[in-house]
Amino acid sequence: MSTTNGSGALVDRTLANLRNAWREMTDSARVALTGAVRPDLRPEDAERINRQIMACLEGRGGAVSARARAADLGRTYLSLNSAGRKRFLSLLANFGVDDSELNEAAQRLLSASDKTARRAAYRRLRKSLVPPRMSLLKQFSALPNGVKFLVDMRAELRQVMGDDAQLAALDGDLKELLSSWFDVGLLYLQRITWSAPAALLEKLANYEAVHAIRSWQDMKHRLDSADRRFYAFFHPNMADEPLIFVEVALVEGLADNVQELLQPGDSEDHSKAVDTAIFYSISNAQRGLSGISFGEFLIKHVLDDVTRELPGIKSAATLSPMPGFRAWMERRLAAEGDGLFSATELRALTSIAVSSEGDGGLIADLLASPWQRDERAVEALRQPLTRLAARYLLLARDDSDEPLDRVARFHLSNGARIERLNFLADNSAPGLRQSFGMMVNYRYKPGDIEANHEAFKGERRIVASTAVKSLLPRSER
Repeated sequence: MSTTNGSGALVDRTLANLRNAWREMTDSARVALTGAVRPDLRPEDAERINRQIMACLEGRGGAVSARARAADLGRTYLSLNSAGRKRFLSLLANFGVDDSELNEAAQRLLSASDKTARRAAYRRLRKSLVPPRMSLLKQFSALPNGVKFLVDMRAELRQVMGDDAQLAALDGDLKELLSSWFDVGLLYLQRITWSAPAALLEKLANYEAVHAIRSWQDMKHRLDSADRRFYAFFHPNMADEPLIFVEVALVEGLADNVQELLQPGDSEDHSKAVDTAIFYSISNAQRGLSGISFGEFLIKHVLDDVTRELPGIKSAATLSPMPGFRAWMERRLAAEGDGLFSATELRALTSIAVSSEGDGGLIADLLASPWQRDERAVEALRQPLTRLAARYLLLARDDSDEPLDRVARFHLSNGARIERLNFLADNSAPGLRQSFGMMVNYRYKPGDIEANHEAFKGERRIVASTAVKSLLPRSER
């Protein structure tokens, strides 16, 4: 089951479904676009779109007409190419807060002389703070599959907005709407099995962002084995679209090699022997919900479900990638050179890297080679890569003083602790490309989750096991 072009094909089918769902409504639109709009939305076409946006916002003709106009406008958006959609979004972004109206409303509130005037001024101020485009976004949401339309629109917006302030404001409006609709209390957890509809299974394969699902047989192993579980969060308004999903392996102790987990699952029931639930893949399926967090609730709900079924499960942990480690280490190597390594490490490494053909130096050349196939190189790199992975996770920060690694940010904010580093835990091409094959176990211990979360969010403190912290020099712990 190749996923090379799967996401694009899936989006195409989604857009086709939306066009079909809205076609009947748009045929009856009282205010329809005249003539065909060209895919790149040229200036003369853009003016017509602008007029239709205004007609939608004015709400002439009642609710039925408003829905028809919104459907026609949405169908037009779906017919545009990428350049046309960016122009469409820029037109929509123009319908933001009116600064002059906002200033006047604020002045009226400040100058109000009695309670009645203050209440009226306050209502006007609140209304002036809501950009007119919010009304159109809500009209879109009321259409068939309208919520999915807005989720996908935001995904496209985030791809093209760059540093455009107006598009960023539109993104903020969409995020605000979607955050209220996708409150975790409205979501429901579903265990996915091999008996699920084929269309859903195909979506899961296309959305898998960590460890690609290679075939239907691979999918069956992940869904239908006694020691595997697959869960997803859904929303009632997008019942056939997973929002986020997690793949779980039931094992003894902590897993330290993802290739072993990705091997065909066990067909026999060993539920009495397993004691640990390993979350080995967590994928956000909807790019348009970026920044709207419900991953922590997914992990908690899945853990509750697994332990209800299997009371012998006493521990939960991840086997997670470190997607930024290699890039960080290469930057440090360029900046610090041999100083990145201890004298003992350096002797071992230079004894392997006997020649340099590039400009990066002996060790950089060694790391760029297929070193994982050479036993001597593997042993020489084991200690320095593990030590530097600890430095990366525990000390490397971004400009906002958050951990540089995005996966670490996710799990630490959810109350996990860094439990163990695993050398060459992922020797696949993506694993080597991202992190030289290093992976990390984040442990979720129910009694400590809240305290770990507070330490991270309140004190900016990273909770890690003694074994991981001991990899750093005492001066850096």
